Amino acid sequence: MSKVQVVARAHGAVLYGIDAVPVEVQAARSVGQPRAAIVGQAENEVKESRERIRVALHSSGIEMSDGSNAVIINLAPADVRKSGTGLDLAMTLAVAATGHKWLHSCLDRVMCYAEVGLDGKLRPVRGTLSVAMAAREMNLDAIIVPPEAAREAAEVKDIAVWAVADLSAAMDRLRGDRSAESSWPPARQAIVVDECDLREIRGQRAARRALEVAASGGHNLLFIGPPGAGKTMLARRVPGILPPLTRAEALDVTRIHSVAGLVSPGTGLVKTRPFRAPHHSVSAVGLIGGGSSPRPGEVSLANDGVLFLDELPEFPRHVLETLRQPLEDGHISIVRATGSATFPTRFLLIAAMNPCPCGFHGAEARRCACSPQAVQRYRARLSGPLLDRIDMQVPVRALPPRAITRSSEGECSAEVRARVLEARQRQEHRNKDFGVLWNSQIKNRDLPRATHLSEKAQCLLEDSMERLQLSARAHNRILKVARTLADMAGEEHVGPKQITEAVSYRSLDRQEPAAW
Repeated sequence: MSKVQVVARAHGAVLYGIDAVPVEVQAARSVGQPRAAIVGQAENEVKESRERIRVALHSSGIEMSDGSNAVIINLAPADVRKSGTGLDLAMTLAVAATGHKWLHSCLDRVMCYAEVGLDGKLRPVRGTLSVAMAAREMNLDAIIVPPEAAREAAEVKDIAVWAVADLSAAMDRLRGDRSAESSWPPARQAIVVDECDLREIRGQRAARRALEVAASGGHNLLFIGPPGAGKTMLARRVPGILPPLTRAEALDVTRIHSVAGLVSPGTGLVKTRPFRAPHHSVSAVGLIGGGSSPRPGEVSLANDGVLFLDELPEFPRHVLETLRQPLEDGHISIVRATGSATFPTRFLLIAAMNPCPCGFHGAEARRCACSPQAVQRYRARLSGPLLDRIDMQVPVRALPPRAITRSSEGECSAEVRARVLEARQRQEHRNKDFGVLWNSQIKNRDLPRATHLSEKAQCLLEDSMERLQLSARAHNRILKVARTLADMAGEEHVGPKQITEAVSYRSLDRQEPAAW
């Protein structure tokens, strides 16, 4: 029977959702039958690291010729599934520590997170920001990462970042040699967004106004109009009128995109708001996230940014229905047998659709070829509960050629953004009493205190509710939009003017098809 000689430990982590789960890597070497084993619910990519570790140690000149040739690696806790290649460095250093006892105390206060190549070089792994946050919560002193991941890890305060290029440099840095650290590569922009300007859109004053209202209060918006009316052009200009990301928002966005593997090596925080536009062939898992090891979907990748769904009725109905919880709660919970993961989904939904299958219902330039029944069936692809969660439903008319060529340029995005910022500052000051930031987030119980409706405005709202047969959810959405309209006008109370405009943004709630 073999005799255990040395047990060494190192700190590593695996990803579950957007969170990093700390893993204690235990390595034991013994004299006996030559073998190497990894235990503790290790997936295939983790088990495959056995050969990488052996060759990498040899390539780096880290020899352990004391007669022991059996290695057992235990990944604790054993009830957490381990996947990915982020544990490579922790496992390799733990094995090295079984032959170099001076390493034991050096590994006690350090998180190790990198993939190890056969030549001993370290490669970045997705989710570095989440792992650095976990290391800080564990009160560790430092995290060891490749130079390409150093800027991302450095965004977490109160923990040192050791950027090393290979195993030999990692060993030297653990020994105390600061010169072993590598210089960081030049900073790169994580996500490049082409911020199109609103001045490029001619005409469409009503649609531009709706876009500004949506951006000011964080309201979901649906454009309805024929092909070529400019629905997509309008949607793609939303990021340009939204306020810049705060540091807290940038951390959240970077964390999600890093876990999804969308942050390029050598980048720090994402500086621009995300704009995600999935095709209507996207699956439910692709939209809301999931998988055996849950990964963020499009609704989470659009967090603190814009989710644009073009040709909305073309999405499978069961896929669209999965949007209900993200739109209502601002997060999505993915439950699996191994645990549950929660992803943030605080996005601004901008959707677009044609008014009928041929696209020209109500258009002046071209006659619609669809029967009334076909129009109703097309509209029925969107369920009432889903439409209730879209605050604003706005028709977009196709402009005649003369209006397109002779219309002057509109306001630029910078001017609109300035007004959006002003309106949001008013909201932030008032809504702090309700524990939210934007009007779209106000809880229903707080709406009476937030809106201060006059008697005339209340009567107008009740009449509109009865005439349009609106649901209670639509009633609350109207109040939130009206509150934003009052903020944009600099008014403390919501009056009949704001109620009238807010009701006009519920075009799909009207009974006659010609109205939308």
